Amino acid sequence: MPENPAPRKRLLSGMQPTGTGALHLGNLEGALRSWVRLQDQYEMFCFIADWHSLTTRYEETEKIAPACREVAADYIAAGLDPSKCAIFIQSHVKEHAELHLLLSMITPVGWLERVPTYKEKRELMQERGGGDESVSYGLLGYPCLQTADILVYRAHAVPVGKDQAAHLEISREIARRFNRLFGNVFPEPQTVLMEGAAVVPGLDGRKMSKSYGNAIYLADGPDAVADKVKNAFTTPTKIRKTDPGIPEHCVVCQLRRLYDPDGYKASWDEDIAGERGCMQNKKELAEVLNTVLEPMRSRRQELLADPAELERILQNGAERARAAASDTLSLVREAMHLR
Repeated sequence: MPENPAPRKRLLSGMQPTGTGALHLGNLEGALRSWVRLQDQYEMFCFIADWHSLTTRYEETEKIAPACREVAADYIAAGLDPSKCAIFIQSHVKEHAELHLLLSMITPVGWLERVPTYKEKRELMQERGGGDESVSYGLLGYPCLQTADILVYRAHAVPVGKDQAAHLEISREIARRFNRLFGNVFPEPQTVLMEGAAVVPGLDGRKMSKSYGNAIYLADGPDAVADKVKNAFTTPTKIRKTDPGIPEHCVVCQLRRLYDPDGYKASWDEDIAGERGCMQNKKELAEVLNTVLEPMRSRRQELLADPAELERILQNGAERARAAASDTLSLVREAMHLR
């Protein structure tokens, strides 16, 4: 008889449903493409972090549920397969909240206060005029909930970019503290660096971000893509077609290189030689982007046009996640003598 294959290690990933929820090219290249590759290597749990979004969006909760469905549609349109990974909404698996509560009882406040993202978000919210009242207990406890998200599946790994690896350290510290106090329940989650993940330039030259208003979304139609590209930053010193361009300083050229790796070189050479103008670059980039986006656009439209099917996918994902999370909470309660 052949031996049973070793169980795959578990991996946890997720995103917040910010704004309208729709994801952009920065999300696609910075995370989603890597997740799609990883789903064949790990037992993968991929969630939409609606509770996390409450830390800064508690005054507009009515927008969160629709945004979650937009994110779920983009996950699947980008290639995540519900038959390979559990796709679900965080609040649909209540074990996240229970473990967060229990971990909060053993997590020193000083650990939370030193997290750089807490300091940044606190200052940002205060600058917006909210004062100290805008900074909630939930914002301070964000790393503890993040840790619960990971540990509730006893995940071995979390995919992160190179600039995010340090963010996982507090989760390992909390896991170590729990294991020291109550016995070895949790593996220490390790980082899986997302090889090939790219930082996508926004239309204004900064990193692509929803908050900057400089993004191209997976949901954008052909005309929207063309209009956005038309207004993208190019080389400031290239005024006429015959002026030499500097592709490395041109958002349009950088995006062309990313999405047309086999064909961009000729356009760059012509740009440097002053043999092509910015409008030609923009027209060709829009065509390239729309070719890349069309299959994803069509798939997300199908999903959003069939809410029942999307809810079925999310429900099935939550059931799979809940089964794993429930097993973990049984071990935690036993370890903590909560009977």
